[in-house]
Formats: sequence, C-alpha cells, structure tokens
Amino acid sequence: MRYMMLVYSNEGPDGLAPEEAERIRAGHRTVMEEATRRGVLIGAEPLAPTSTATTVRMQGGKVLVTDGPFAETKEHLAGYYIIECENLDEAIEWAARIPTACQGREGCIEIRPMRWQRAGAEPASVAENTAR
Repeated sequence: MRYMMLVYSNEGPDGLAPEEAERIRAGHRTVMEEATRRGVLIGAEPLAPTSTATTVRMQGGKVLVTDGPFAETKEHLAGYYIIECENLDEAIEWAARIPTACQGREGCIEIRPMRWQRAGAEPASVAENTAR
C-alpha cells in the first residue's frame, strides 16, 4: 500500500541555524537513500516556503485568489514522501526516521494511505472523490 507522509515543520522568520539545516538535510538524504535501496521510495520533495503559496477559493461562482497559505499556523507543510509499505506499522517506522524541526520540538509527520494503489489505476472521478 502506498502512504503519503506529510512533513510539517516550523517556518520561522530567521530560518534554522546553518548547522541545524544541514543536520535535517543530511537526515532526509539518509532516509531517501535507504528507502531507494529497499525499493520502496515512490517520491519525495521539499516545498518552497509558504510565502510563495497561492490559495484559490470559489466564492459565489467566482475564483478568489489570495497570496499565502490557507491558514496561519506555527507549523507548515514543508514537503512529502510517498513510500510503498506493507501496512501502517511499516509506514510509522519510516515516518519516525524522517527529520523535521518545529519550534522547540522535532515536528510531526502525518501519514495518509493513498487511494489509488497500483500504477495505471484509473482514478475515480472528482465527483466520486468529493462524495467520499
């Protein structure tokens, strides 16, 4: 089963100290190299800062575009991994290896199973997905 692991961290105005940023980058490299070696890594990408985000909403049938993230929070979505795992327990083991940093604590990883499990699978229509 494929799991998406959403990496949340703190995006402070001053950023991380250079040595802390390098420690986290090195940790990500280690996780990605091991997952690649085991053949379970489907994809992983960091995201640009929230200052680059654009939020799109529909209001009264019109598109409303605003700069920035949807909500003001201390933690932000910093990136993701997609890993093929046997079960949730294995996904939790991988998530525990992913480095992240939140103000004074290590951050968090949200794990979600992905709906379409095999390559070439036909995704359900948008209407079917929103009805679920």
